[in-house]
Amino acid sequence: MRVRSIVATMALLMFSTVFAEDSGVSWEDLSDGQREVLSQLEDGWDSLPPARQQRLSRGADRWTGMSPEEREQAQLRFSSWRELSDTRRERIRERAQIFKDLSPEEKKRIRENYKNFRKMHRDRRQQLRDRYHRMTPEQRQHLRDRLQKRPRPRPTDR
Repeated sequence: MRVRSIVATMALLMFSTVFAEDSGVSWEDLSDGQREVLSQLEDGWDSLPPARQQRLSRGADRWTGMSPEEREQAQLRFSSWRELSDTRRERIRERAQIFKDLSPEEKKRIRENYKNFRKMHRDRRQQLRDRYHRMTPEQRQHLRDRLQKRPRPRPTDR
C-alpha cells in the first residue's frame, strides 16, 4: 500500500512537466498493472485533468516495466527529491527546462563535459567545485562567457 502511494506521488512529480495531450485515459483503458499501481486514485480518476491522467498512466506503465532493483533506485531518488527544499526543486525544474530548450549540439556538449568531469579523480572534481564556489558571481559569469565563446572541435577534428 505504501509503495503504491509513493509510486502515485512520484509519477505526479516526475511527469508534471510533460506536455498535456488532449484526451484523458479512462480507468477501463488502463492495463491491470497500471490500475494496480494507481489504485488509490480510482475513485477520483474521472475528475483528474486529462493531462494528469496521461502523465500518471505513463508513469504507472514505466513503473510496471521496472525490475525490483530499478524500482528500489527510483524510490531512493524520489525520497531524495522530497527531501529537497521547494526552492532547490524549483531551481532544478528551471534548469531542466533550460536544458530541454537547448539545441541537440549544446545538449551533446554538456553531456560530454559532464562525462569527462565524472571521469576525473574525485579529488580533482572537488578542487574544481571548491574553486567555482569561491568565485564571485561576476567571475562565474566571466567564466561562463569565456567557455561559451571558445571554439568547439568539429567531429572530424577528433
